[in-house]
Amino acid sequence: MLKLRFTTFAVAAALLSAAAAADMPGTATPDNFPVTAQPGECYARVVNPPKFEARSEQVLAKAETELIEIVPARYETVEEKVMVKPAGKKIVDIIPPVYRTVEESVVVKGASERIEQTPAVYREVEDTQLIKPATTTWKKGRGPIEKVDGLTGEIMCLVTVPAEYRTVKKRVVVSPAEVKRIPVPAEYGTVLRQELVKPSEVREVETPAEYKVVRTLKMVAPAEEKRIPIPAEYQTVTSQVLVSEGKAEWKSILCETNTTPGIVEDIQRALLAKGFNPGKIDGVIGQETSAAIRAFQQANNLATGGLTMDTLNKLGVKTGKS
Repeated sequence: MLKLRFTTFAVAAALLSAAAAADMPGTATPDNFPVTAQPGECYARVVNPPKFEARSEQVLAKAETELIEIVPARYETVEEKVMVKPAGKKIVDIIPPVYRTVEESVVVKGASERIEQTPAVYREVEDTQLIKPATTTWKKGRGPIEKVDGLTGEIMCLVTVPAEYRTVKKRVVVSPAEVKRIPVPAEYGTVLRQELVKPSEVREVETPAEYKVVRTLKMVAPAEEKRIPIPAEYQTVTSQVLVSEGKAEWKSILCETNTTPGIVEDIQRALLAKGFNPGKIDGVIGQETSAAIRAFQQANNLATGGLTMDTLNKLGVKTGKS
């Protein structure tokens, strides 16, 4: 019974290798088996997994912009002397001078300007980043199988593993901040003054001009703006980049020619010690033990498709041990 199960394991490995060689361009054929093989050794065509490495790059998260600060205009109160009655002559006879009252506009607050700020408008956009490119891999196919003998009927299919992407959100400027300067007109006040209409016709004496002190606001410094640059913000995105493709090659494997139940038990114990459950420690490579071997190979980036000597070395199992 033990010999039959080991033969089945070796035949399954050979079927997998033959199917891979038939479907994959450029692989080995019976004409190019390993030339260094010795009598009693078993070989199978196994698939080395592709190698990836992590690469990081800086992507723009927030565009460069600027902060605008408005410094308002400065004013100070000043006093101006405004003439309200000009110098004239005083009539000392019966016919005095004739005046009329007129209104005059004076500047109360000088012209200036007001600054209004319109803030920048942003929107969020999504940027798709490639994390892992598309790859291909060999998988067992399904379909009608007509077996001619115990060595035919295995189906292998080359399938495409789609690429993986990551979406990154970032803010972009829709319209930048702007400043509008709005002129503010001067403000005026009205004063009354006497205007000479008819001077005295008789003896007259000079009369001094009359003045009035008016307080006004005068602009000392105009409004100004300060622009403070805000640098762009970046974030690091890490993706997996394919370094080398997976490839198939012939490798020495464990089969009934070079194994014993004791070696299989050592393999089962080593798998269990490394956290891969092989099922019962019975010296038989059954379904549970085969599944544990495949899981161990995948976890350690080892070639799959047979129980290779590289797998035994990684498990620390010596083939000479019975």
